[in-house]
Amino acid sequence: MVIARHFMTTAALVLASAHSDFALANAEDTQACNQQHPYVGMWVTSDGRIRHELLANGRYDEARGTRESAYQGRYEVKGNQIYYWDDTGFTADGVFVDENTLDHAGMIFRRQ
Repeated sequence: MVIARHFMTTAALVLASAHSDFALANAEDTQACNQQHPYVGMWVTSDGRIRHELLANGRYDEARGTRESAYQGRYEVKGNQIYYWDDTGFTADGVFVDENTLDHAGMIFRRQ
């Protein structure tokens, strides 16, 4: 019985450690990927209604109209593709057409 408890405790610690290591590696990969792209900064639709701020730490903050921080989450850039994961679970993507133009969800954003 004591051996079984020790084994179960050890197994639980190994699993927790593996999960923690995976989460840390994934976060480091995301941060490394984002640190290497040239798109950090503010991106705005032509009417100024929607504003995406891409932060260097792999997070974004989206404002809509007068509503600041309407949506927040993380993002990854791979080549000229951007992938968003909103904190509420919503996902989206986009394409950097050039260094100053982002095509996202049928909207065109320009670097500000």
